[in-house]
Amino acid sequence: MSTLIEPITGRYVTVQIADAPRRIYFEEAGQGRPVLCLHTAGADTRQWRHLMNDARITANNRMIAFDMPWHGKSLPPEGFQTEEYLLTTEAYIETVLAMVDALGLEKPVLAGCSMGGRIALQIAALHPEKFSGFIAIEASDFQPAWYDIDWFHRPDAHGGEMGAALVSANISPHAPEAERWNTLWMFMQSGPGVFRGDLSFYTRDDSLIARLGQIDTAQTPVHVLVGAYDLTCTPEDAQRTADAIPGATIAVMDELGHFPMSEHPEGFRPFFAAALDAMPRGGMS
Repeated sequence: MSTLIEPITGRYVTVQIADAPRRIYFEEAGQGRPVLCLHTAGADTRQWRHLMNDARITANNRMIAFDMPWHGKSLPPEGFQTEEYLLTTEAYIETVLAMVDALGLEKPVLAGCSMGGRIALQIAALHPEKFSGFIAIEASDFQPAWYDIDWFHRPDAHGGEMGAALVSANISPHAPEAERWNTLWMFMQSGPGVFRGDLSFYTRDDSLIARLGQIDTAQTPVHVLVGAYDLTCTPEDAQRTADAIPGATIAVMDELGHFPMSEHPEGFRPFFAAALDAMPRGGMS
């Protein structure tokens, strides 16, 4: 058996969030135009590993993904045991912009999935000058919970397994079995209360609805990608959202679900490559 060392490299950077230091883990691979990738609720950077190992993508794109604080290899802030983790739009935006500045990224493409797609659209409305374009994956204007998010942090239930059970219904039946379970494993490993805290942001903050119309796609294009098998952000939800953004484009991915880059990377790659091709070439860093 030959030994394979992947081209992905991982490092840490300390940034200031809410006037306090946050040590954030990030990975990157490739060269050229920077593409900053955001993971879904309750998960981490591993969701992007297939694209970061794809030479067809990384030949001309510097793929960068980071673990939000409390996720993956990014530890919670000091004193986390005394507070409840509840992600907010403001803290999320501040974290993304802090990473752009810390890594010296000049006009990157911002690609986010699920809650990452939601925040990408928020940033497209509020801070478009920092980016060359936005790829919003499984993203909608607002999705109220059709489930009780408190189930993901209770003393009588395993939050990670409960989270995996929920998201399993959002994975396409066309997804390879191994990648289905790799995707679910990330949710099983989520820290106590983290998935619940992310879903608090995702299911309760509807501020994006009023901001969609102010996104200027003539300056920073927006391309929406949605899986046909997504029950959380349905194609109808994504279409409604894209329709509210003048000039936005959308593609429905016929054999994919809510976690396309992780659950079915080969099925996702052509859609993501086409989205990248639709983005202008921003800065190089």
